[in-house]
Amino acid sequence: MTRSKLLWTLAVLLTIGSLAWQRMTGPTYPVRGSVSLGGQTVRLRLDRTYAGPGDQQVVVVAPDTAVFGSVLWRRYPSDEPWYFLRLERHGDTLWTALPHQPPAGKVAYQLRLTRAGERVAFPAEPAVTRFRNDISAYVILPHLLCMFGGLLLLIRAGLGALEREERYPYWSRLGLLLFVAGGFAFGPWMQHQAFGPWWTGFPLGTDMTDNKTLVAALAWCFALWRLRGGREARVPVIAAAAITLAVFLVPHSVFGSEIDWRAAGGSPLP
Repeated sequence: MTRSKLLWTLAVLLTIGSLAWQRMTGPTYPVRGSVSLGGQTVRLRLDRTYAGPGDQQVVVVAPDTAVFGSVLWRRYPSDEPWYFLRLERHGDTLWTALPHQPPAGKVAYQLRLTRAGERVAFPAEPAVTRFRNDISAYVILPHLLCMFGGLLLLIRAGLGALEREERYPYWSRLGLLLFVAGGFAFGPWMQHQAFGPWWTGFPLGTDMTDNKTLVAALAWCFALWRLRGGREARVPVIAAAAITLAVFLVPHSVFGSEIDWRAAGGSPLP
């Protein structure tokens, strides 16, 4: 394999890895785990995002009919009292649904399962799910393609500058073009469809997804400014690629759109 192919392979792996990392560590990634009841393992998954109309289903696969339980929930963040929803059995599953919330409304919830006197709670701290509107595939697909393609080319530009390749300025320019389209056109469009606002990063909010996109774009704008007129700007390009990888270590959707339900009073977790 040629050196160029090796660098392209490394760029692809870094791109996939960084996108997967920031998605899997984000606050909307499902909570997975298991509990033991009656000597049997019950595997659990709690979703932390819900799109569209209707209530959010909570489903537990538990063939053992001696297992039953409930869901503890309240709106988040708030000082409201905690409420219980009984899990209804339907064959091998236990089922209930969290009440629908407006876009950007959040609910904290926790499973409470019981079998013959045994009681378990999952997770240890209530999971938080966020409600949103549906997003059109005509917006999601271009966003994903532009972000993947842009990030890939920007990382490849950084590797190319590190190896003193001739085409790294071209990859920098094309990569930034795709990155801007994905992060500043289709990204805000997705935000608008899901929650209403177009931009919730600096200076309007604290959404880390918007803010890290802004930081990376500014770093690359500086690098391209240094590349003007055919100049060699290896150090700024390498630095911009490193900054981009660093900001994509920040989990997706941190400090995103949120309705503050807090009010005086409320009861502690029982």
